[in-house]
Amino acid sequence: MVASILVGLVAGWLAGKLIRGRGYGVLADILLGLVGGVIGGWMFAAFGYHAHHLFSAIMVATLGATALVMATRALKGEL
Repeated sequence: MVASILVGLVAGWLAGKLIRGRGYGVLADILLGLVGGVIGGWMFAAFGYHAHHLFSAIMVATLGATALVMATRALKGEL
């Protein structure tokens, strides 16, 4: 469980760096990363892919966090 939280924290930070713009700030990006990590896990599990190593877990969580940040920005009209 602690490893999942750490992966989510790293994923949120990476998503904040990958997506250009004003951003939400480091803390909000990290929190979105935690939620995005769960979303990324669900998205990839739906396609039959499960992250078994640290690097792949970070990549899956980062993709989920990036998708979540993009969705929140699109809803706010910032894209």
